[in-house]
Amino acid sequence: MTYQSTISCADLQQRDADDPLHTKRAEFYLPDNTLYLDGNSLGAMPKIAAQRAAQVVNQQWGDSLIKSWNLHQWIDLPFTVGDKIGQLIGAETGQVVCCDSTSVNLFKVLCAALSLQPERNVVLSVNGNFPTDLYMVQGLAALSGNTRCQLKLVDQDELELAITPQIAVLMLTQVDFRSGRLFDMAELTRKAQQQGILVVWDLAHSAGALPVALDKCNVDFAVGCGYKYLNGGPGAPAFLYAAKRHHAQLQQPLSGWMGHKTPFSFSPEYEKANGIAQFLTGTPPVLSMSILDAALEVFNDVDMTQLREKSLALTDCFHQLVTQHDCLSTLQRITPTAKSQRGSQLAYRHPHAYAICQALIKYGVIADYRAPDILRLGFTPLYLRYVDLWTAVELLADVVRSKEYLQAEYQLKHKVT
Repeated sequence: MTYQSTISCADLQQRDADDPLHTKRAEFYLPDNTLYLDGNSLGAMPKIAAQRAAQVVNQQWGDSLIKSWNLHQWIDLPFTVGDKIGQLIGAETGQVVCCDSTSVNLFKVLCAALSLQPERNVVLSVNGNFPTDLYMVQGLAALSGNTRCQLKLVDQDELELAITPQIAVLMLTQVDFRSGRLFDMAELTRKAQQQGILVVWDLAHSAGALPVALDKCNVDFAVGCGYKYLNGGPGAPAFLYAAKRHHAQLQQPLSGWMGHKTPFSFSPEYEKANGIAQFLTGTPPVLSMSILDAALEVFNDVDMTQLREKSLALTDCFHQLVTQHDCLSTLQRITPTAKSQRGSQLAYRHPHAYAICQALIKYGVIADYRAPDILRLGFTPLYLRYVDLWTAVELLADVVRSKEYLQAEYQLKHKVT
């Protein structure tokens, strides 16, 4: 989309008036005097999520007690929530299950993928991939030995050359958590599978933010979290996708009782469940999973193509506003400019990125920082208005122009950045 050379506040107000998603904002609780640009770390709370939490605690747990496993279908939550997520990531029913954390789920699918590749042992990824993904491979290698698993890292511009028949698994995050770069899922999956490689995608920064087409892209496995763009709340359970074509042959190492074919037979011998249920391990966290289940309802009437269009327009508009302030030329954009190559965030390098972020937070603009020098801003189309961008950039310009960020109060490092 092409903008005029200068954007005014009135232009942005008109965009909000024309926005087909403008009514979705009312479905979220958003604090007064706060502009939230961190939905890529923790999504805002849908009002329906708070209502569901009260219902589960007071009525289901409180009144129905243990009967709720059957009466309120607690036992089926991993699958009902999984299928709701599946609709957002292009997966037919029975291929997504909600459970555990992204890290645990990644460990499970890595083991499952390697079990299908007995003659290969190399997991290929890129330098700068999200650390927990790399840690899981490193931990698996330490557990099973390098003859069964070893990690190979390459720079992003070297990735396609590294896709060779020696690789067992290609493991990538669809949207890079620092830069916001969007990988071409269809093309990379196709090239990897031509070499006999199984592909694992981390959807942490793409599920709920842009259209994802796992089945169409013939993806083998995927994982993702529930607390970013899916708005499931802090520590919300994650999800796991495994293509149906692999289900019968899979072996995953965390053979807990919920992944048993008949868990309430209490058999002393493990027999894996059919289908996606085999990836379950322990008892589902009913409270947090119920909240995520409710939060997903805000997507019921959302066209993901419209959501993506707004996401791209928001990021284009924000950066255009940044360029309208000479004092912000010290911010170095690292997010790709091409629409096909970016997710729903913008990332800027600055030697004082952390302090700038802290100053913005003081004035009610919530962004975040990623080491070593990145100011990161997330754009959630469901509740972010165009006019919010004007206010955010004006405050950013004030902080940078005045060098307020150099004050001592903004240098104190918090545990969570």
